[in-house]
Amino acid sequence: MRLHWLTSAVALGALAFLYLPMLAVALFSFNRTRHGLGWGGFTWDWYLRLFQNPALLEAAQNTLVLALLSTLVATVLGTLLALGLERHPFGPRGRALLETTLYLPVVTPDLILAAALVVAFGFLRQAFSLFEPGLPAMVVGHATFQVGFVALVVMSRLKSLPRELDEAARDLYATYSLYLRRVLLPLLTPGIVAGAMLAFTLSLDDFVISFFTAGPTSQTLPLVIYASARRGITPEIHAVSTLLFLFTVVLVLSAERFTRRSA
Repeated sequence: MRLHWLTSAVALGALAFLYLPMLAVALFSFNRTRHGLGWGGFTWDWYLRLFQNPALLEAAQNTLVLALLSTLVATVLGTLLALGLERHPFGPRGRALLETTLYLPVVTPDLILAAALVVAFGFLRQAFSLFEPGLPAMVVGHATFQVGFVALVVMSRLKSLPRELDEAARDLYATYSLYLRRVLLPLLTPGIVAGAMLAFTLSLDDFVISFFTAGPTSQTLPLVIYASARRGITPEIHAVSTLLFLFTVVLVLSAERFTRRSA
């Protein structure tokens, strides 16, 4: 009984540690006082001013466009990579090598990955005049670390599917493309959606890679919030942070419900 009580207390403490700071941010987004921690009354003014701030609106648009484009690229490449690793023979050593390569972008610190992208983009600019700092370079940079997450999620779904499906499709004279469209991809949909949602949320709050690859006209919300934090947090930043958090929560809950229904 004591262990059960202690486990529950630790779990509640961990949840409080995670969510109380976000609740505090949401609370101060309705505070009439612009500076300080004192409560000056309830107001919606900061949300109204948020939608009248062109810099924040442009940053929000860039953030959503970047997340959508990079998630689309990462979902396609990650799904194909998972299919290739799980359904095509590479041999034990070849598969181990490829899986290790797949884990590298996941476990590599963002700072090292961002520095490597800067070097690679610099070489491509000099050799082919490609990937100037801006949205295209940011999409490639985000997709680079998103592919690994998507592939791992889809691979976990693939491992749960029996390999007899492949044999049954061949026995029924189905081509691989038909088997892929009519059988395998529908069964993989929950995993693909879960991987895409994970990639999307990772792109929304990424700062390091965006900081190293952004251009003057491609600022995202994390970059704007960081710049504002250095000058002093304003209630508009609290408001946009609250809206971004709520958007992420709704997205995750919707993806979870869709995944459970599909399963």
